[in-house]
Amino acid sequence: MQHAYFFGYGSLVNRGTHAFDPAHKARCHGWRRAWRFTDLRDVSFLTVIRDPACAIDGLMAGVPHEDWDALDQREHAYDRLPAAHSVVHDAGPDLDIAIYAIAPDRLNMPDEHHPVLLSYVDVVVQGYLKEYGAAGAEHFFDTTTGWEAPILDDRATPRYPRAQRLSDAERAVVDAGLARMGSKVFV
Repeated sequence: MQHAYFFGYGSLVNRGTHAFDPAHKARCHGWRRAWRFTDLRDVSFLTVIRDPACAIDGLMAGVPHEDWDALDQREHAYDRLPAAHSVVHDAGPDLDIAIYAIAPDRLNMPDEHHPVLLSYVDVVVQGYLKEYGAAGAEHFFDTTTGWEAPILDDRATPRYPRAQRLSDAERAVVDAGLARMGSKVFV
């Protein structure tokens, strides 16, 4: 029997946003993260786009009771795609692994009406810091496109539903990464 897992590459890397178990660090080859929006959401969010020269780190976690329905509901703006062939992990053999991506015909570039939420960036970077350290957070920034997107500073009143409290040191990593990428943050 194959056990069902998903590969998370954004907020799902932050274990504070979910209770999916077991979870393992993993690397997915052939994909790159990108900030995009669809008509299914008001703000931009992370997706993956094919890039044969790229590999992204993430967290591979078990699908509760081998039932994809709850996860599909959480990830409703994405298509679930098979990914077992591209994920390297130490979770054992015989796994059914999926990755979630926005359908190519629904991809739109972020704009001022569909910004990236800083509270969402905070959650993702916090997850990478906890799982992969400072080098992992830097790798996240480097293997993600779309940093020219407008980023809405909603830290005081987070709009991201799974927002987390960050330490001053974690916020400093986020802010330095955004500055290095040339991102524009607005209120």
